[in-house]
Amino acid sequence: MKKPFVPQDFQVPETLETNLFRLRTLTVHDVVKDYDAVMTSVDHLQGVFGSHRDWPQGLTFEQDLIDLGWHQKEFQRRSSFTYTVMSLDESRCLGCVYIYPPTRGDFEAEVYLWVRQSEVGKGLDEVLFNSVKKWIQEKWPFAKVAYPGREINWSDWMRALVSM
Repeated sequence: MKKPFVPQDFQVPETLETNLFRLRTLTVHDVVKDYDAVMTSVDHLQGVFGSHRDWPQGLTFEQDLIDLGWHQKEFQRRSSFTYTVMSLDESRCLGCVYIYPPTRGDFEAEVYLWVRQSEVGKGLDEVLFNSVKKWIQEKWPFAKVAYPGREINWSDWMRALVSM
């Protein structure tokens, strides 16, 4: 039987709040704000997940709704955890954080994140990454976490996956 991603008795954190943003569970109800964040950041996002991914090129509103539903269901099943990064007043989606099971045996989880293009120059990307990394260390049951595209460059990450 496959080992669960997180222990059954682990209380999955619902939020992380700082003086700049609120991280909370992503749901289908976030689609309008999420789609706006994605579509205003297409060029930026194509570099965030490495050159091997063309997301979000061609993403439609309907496809984004389906993606959000999928993420919401995976969260309910505890098979992966996706959080939306919201402004404190909830008026704007500022990005997303994804916590996935490992694709490599030397890690216990993989974490990916992005902020909308308009927030990169304001330093939010670095603040979010540092906040999430600390949150994962303090609140999650993972001893070794991969941050592809951040602490591991994409070419090394992809090369390691191919050699497995």
